[in-house]
Order: sequence, then structure tokens, then C-alpha cells
Amino acid sequence: MSNLAVLEGVLERITYSNEENGYTVARVDTGRGADLLTVVGSLLGAQPGESLRMEGRWASHPQYGKQFTVENYRTVLPATIQGIRRYLGSGLIKGIGPRIAERIVEHFGVDTLEIIEKEPERLVEVPGLGPKRTKMIGAAWEEQKAIKEVMIFLQGVGVSTSIAVRIYKKYGDASISVVKNEPYRLAADVWGIGFLTADRIAQAVGIPHDSPDRAKAGLQYALSQSTDQGHCFLPEEQLISDAVKLLQVDTGLVIDCLAELAAEEEGVVREKVPGPDGGEPVTAVYLVPFHRAELSLSAQLLRLLRAGEDRMPAFQDVVWEKALPWLAGRTGAELAPEQVAAVRLALTRKVAVLTGGPGCGKSFTVRSIVELARAKKAKVVLAAPTGRAAKRLAELTGAEASTVHRLLELKPGGDAAYDRDRPLDADLVVVDEASMLDLLLANKLVKAVAPGAHLLLVGDVDQLPSVGAGEVLRDLLAEDGPVPQVRLTRIFRQAQQSGVVTNAHRINSGVQPITQGLSDFFLFVEDETEEAGKLTVDVAARRIPATFGLDPRRDIQVLAPMHRGPAGAGTLNGLLQQAITPARPELPEKRLGGRVFRVGDKVTQIRNNYDKGQNGVFNGTVGVVTSLNLDDQRLTVRTDEDEEVPYDFDELDELAHAYAVTIHRSQGSEYPAVVIPVTTGAWMMLQRNLLYTAVTRAKKLVVLVGSRKAIGQAVRTVSAGRRFTALDHRLSGSLQAGSF
Repeated sequence: MSNLAVLEGVLERITYSNEENGYTVARVDTGRGADLLTVVGSLLGAQPGESLRMEGRWASHPQYGKQFTVENYRTVLPATIQGIRRYLGSGLIKGIGPRIAERIVEHFGVDTLEIIEKEPERLVEVPGLGPKRTKMIGAAWEEQKAIKEVMIFLQGVGVSTSIAVRIYKKYGDASISVVKNEPYRLAADVWGIGFLTADRIAQAVGIPHDSPDRAKAGLQYALSQSTDQGHCFLPEEQLISDAVKLLQVDTGLVIDCLAELAAEEEGVVREKVPGPDGGEPVTAVYLVPFHRAELSLSAQLLRLLRAGEDRMPAFQDVVWEKALPWLAGRTGAELAPEQVAAVRLALTRKVAVLTGGPGCGKSFTVRSIVELARAKKAKVVLAAPTGRAAKRLAELTGAEASTVHRLLELKPGGDAAYDRDRPLDADLVVVDEASMLDLLLANKLVKAVAPGAHLLLVGDVDQLPSVGAGEVLRDLLAEDGPVPQVRLTRIFRQAQQSGVVTNAHRINSGVQPITQGLSDFFLFVEDETEEAGKLTVDVAARRIPATFGLDPRRDIQVLAPMHRGPAGAGTLNGLLQQAITPARPELPEKRLGGRVFRVGDKVTQIRNNYDKGQNGVFNGTVGVVTSLNLDDQRLTVRTDEDEEVPYDFDELDELAHAYAVTIHRSQGSEYPAVVIPVTTGAWMMLQRNLLYTAVTRAKKLVVLVGSRKAIGQAVRTVSAGRRFTALDHRLSGSLQAGSF
């Protein structure tokens, strides 16, 4: 490879970088006084201000002229004062921004880097640098050096910068050895690395295509992919065929490796379960945590249902003829017969489910249950899966409500402070928006309910099921199941005047929504997907604020059926950010790949992170960026639970912009106004429960933007398959305790 040309220069700026494969277009100052030179290729981990020694080839681009294609590079510490100032001021070392870099270089001159390297304690000599920041700079310098080594190795096997940083944070000095010897561990251990990335690395370090380790990792990946799609298990035949397709290996190898996994302690669990619709039994293959959770959740629910003691015994012999008029006096309205049935159920049975659509009085029923329980001095605990839903529950009942995560005080790693051995001190636990409870969270919650206490789950079973695996609410409502339930169906008179409520019920029963003559439900027809995207932005950022006086950041939410495409949440976020939080010279901003973060941005957390905030920050939490500090490389988000949460710049891939979110991500939240692009571009996603969920997120106003044809498709299409879960069979007793 000696015929490669060598180019040295200072990296001035990165004009484009692809996070996935590290392909970068950058401008370099070669120090020859001429214009900046364009270099392209894999410059993973290189930062503006660094001096680089690059090997590669010269080429001429028809549009951009002469450019250098980099094959590999290494960082050379800059030798000139100017270079050192740029290097330190680039934000590469946490704790040093441009202003502090200026001061340090002024003080130490050409010896600056040597002093940071060998005698960092001398940084205190610089005016305005205290011991705390000095220590921080020393530590950041050391970490940077270690990361650089790992980076250079990982670059050779094609890993992007942000993932390399994560690998380093997870394994520290052992990073290189893990990547070389056990690359498939990365898929299980490091967030953001799936099987495909780990597989690419494994190939680069020479692991054979048909290695059993690869086949096992592929099987586990196929199962975890299916849990991302909501399944708790996969039928064995389907799993084998998925894995063969993914791995491109012999079926025999996959079958053997599946048998080995099933024999391992932490591998997979195989169990015979009843087939769909009473068909032939199938062999279900579970990842261990999901199997444990399903067994545990069904056992705990049955234990609560059958508990001998009762923490609210007063309601077993209440005279309802007296209690109900007393209640109406307190709440100012009488309950309808089906609401009365729900109130009695919640107060006399240990587990109950209340379901129904908007305008059917679920909220009023819950308020009535809480009033009566409190009147008998019962300890009532209220929770919901999201911060917004918990806030709404608190407003409704006048009592404190928290997210399920906070209620259980989940700890790093996901363990809860409250569980079977240390249950919640509550006589009645009410959980709203229960359609959002996935299997793992429902299991943690039910475990923490004390024997004898009552559990009431409230939710709309016609909405989309939970983002995580399982269909807990639907499984509990199974016809021959043991859990008592009430479904509210009557729409109250005041709710009938709401176009939002009326149309939600029309959509849910397969009828087109009314889009004319209503004051709170509109359709802007635009058949062209790209134009519909632009019109959506105009409606959300300008038209609704002008007509209804709503705040585009706080009160209006764009809900898209999918993330990709010209009317998808990804594209719309970029356009909405330009309209609502545009760049301003005095406003600091941080670029990450193709995205920019600014103060005032509406953002959402896209993974569960148990180490952030007081009790973790969870997938779907929304907030606003309140500060952004380029020196400390950190921004702060104020979440909708009013908590200030700091994010280091290397954690920003946990955040996405949230001016537009997918309908799936909006579950459990309520907004004054929603704008929904419904276009033929999202044809595969258009289903009745998707549109129904989107419309029911709105309190006051819905605007649909798109084509009548696409709306018709959504209203007609009932989502095809149920998720693979066996919770309903375990509860009804048609599946005996699992085979281990």
C-alpha cells in the first residue's frame, strides 16, 4: 500500500458525516496559505481543530474540483500555538471551550499540550481555572487518549464514532479485547448496536460465517426484534425460518444452535402453548426475561384475585342505595348504570379492568371510585405510564399521581424498590392509560401490589397496544378470563357535541370521519405526500397559532403514522424546527450528524435510561432544551415531569426532536391540538387503531392533512395479526405452569 499519498493538515470543519458508516466530507487547512481543501472518506472520530496525517489518493470531482480520498489517518498533536489553540478550542476536551483554550495557550504557549499531558495540576496557574475544572480537564484528556486508541482499532473494522464511544464507556480498557474475541456480546451489552453491526465487526475480525456463536446471536437477535414488534415469543418454526433468512446458513445449524440455547441457563425457553383461535398447539420460543415475566404476571394476578384478606373490607357490605346519592352530592352528577357497575367492581373485587372510548365517562368513573375509597379512609395510589397521563390523572382526582416508574422507584438496571417482598403501602392502586403497559412493566407493577389490596386498570383497549412487548390490557379482557371487567359504551351528551369524540367513535366503528361543518375537526386535502408534509408544518407552526391562539411548542403536536418519508416524523421535525426554533446568531447550537440541537427545542427520550434523572428517564419522555453549554459539552432538558436532566454531548443520540412524533410514540399523552398527516405514502401503516389513537390524543382540536383515499384506507383496515402472547391462556388456566 506504499503508493498512497500523504496529506497533513488541520481539520477545519466537517460538512457532512454519516453516523452509520463514518463516511465524512471535511475541509482541511494544509497551512500553505491557499484555500481549504476538501477531503472525503472515513474520518471516524476526527474532531475540528485536530492536526491529521492522512493517507489516501488524489482525485478530481466534476463539481467540487480537486479532493483527497482518505483511506486511513492518525491524529498528530499540533505544534504551533495557533494549532494548539484551535485544537483545544474545538470542544474536544470536556471543560475546555474556546475562551478557556485562549487563556491556557496564552499562559503556557507551545508547551501547553505537554503540560496537560504530564503535569495537569499546573493548569491552576491559569487565571480563572479552579482545581475542580483543572481536575476535569486532566481526566477528560486521559479518557480522550484511551478512546482514541480504541477508535483507531474500531475504525479499522468499520464502527462509527458514537458507537465506538459507547463501546469504550461500557468496557473501558477491555474494549479492544471484547471486540476482537466476543463481538456478538456487543449486541446484547451496548445500546445502539444490533446484531447487524456486531455481525459486521465479527466478519472484520475474522469470525466464520457458520460459527455457532454467530448462529446463537442471530437467533437471539431475531427474538429480540420480534419483542420490539410487540411479540412475547415466536413460534419455533417462524423463528427458525427468520434466523435462516437473516444468517444465510443451513437450517440444520440453526436448529442445533436453538437446542443449545434452550439448554443454557440464560438462553431461551421453549414451551408448548395453545395455537391461535384454538388451533393446534405451537412450540413457543421466549427470551428468558419475557418468559419469566409472563409466568410471574399471571401468577401474581391470580394471587391478588384469590387473596383471602381484603384491605378495603368496608365495601363488602356497603348500602349502595345510600352511598351513590352521597357520591352524587360530592361530584355534582349521577352515575350511569354501567358506571355504577364499574365503581362497585373496583371497590369489591381485588383486580378489575375498566375500558371504553373517549366521552364515555371513564374519567368521571375513576374520580367517583377514588372519592368513595377516600371516604372510607383507604390509602389510594394513582399512577400512569407517562408523565403527561399522570398529570392528567392528578388534575382529575385532585390527588397526587405519578408515573409507574417513579411509583416503583426503578433503579439503574431496572430493578424496583417495591416488589413482592416490599409491597406498596396502598389499599387501592389505580393505573390509567393501561393499554400502554407492556409485559415487563406490568409485571413489575403487579408484583408491588400487596395481597388484599385492590388493583384497577383503566384504559382504552381499541387504541394501539403498548410500544413494548405484550398486549396486557387485551389479554386481561379475554372473554373466558378470570378478571372482572366493565366496558363503558354510552357516549355522554356533552361529549356528543365534540367533533373529536364523535369522529373517534366513527373511526373506531369503521365509518369515515365527518370533516365539514365542525368547529374542532378539520381536513386539509392534499394528495401529494411531499406537499402534505409542507402543509402540515404550515398548519402546526402558523395557521393554528394564528386562528386559535395556541402555542406551537406547548399546545400543538404533529402525529405522523411513520418516521420515514416526506410526511414522516423525521422530515417534519426538521421543517418544524426551522419554523419554530430557527437558528439565531446569539443562540448556541450543537450539530450531531444531520441534526442540530438548540435551546427551546422540543425533544423526546428514545430509550429507557435508568441512570438518568432521579428515577431514570424513559422512552417517550418529552421535554424542552433549557440550556446548552459548549464548554462543558452538555445540554439540559426540562422534562414534562418538571425535572431538569443533563445530557452530555456524547449522549445526544438518546434524544430525538419531538415537534413531530410517530403516533406509536404519542400513546398516553394528550395535547390541546393535534395535526395528523394521512398520506398514501404511509399506505402500509394506515390502520384503524392507528388513526383512532391519533385522534383520541386531542383535547380540543384535530386537523387531518392529506388524502381522502388514505383516510379511507386507515378507517377500513383492521390491524391484522394479534401479537404472540400467552398471558390470556395462563390466566384462564388453559396453559399449565410452564415447562422448565
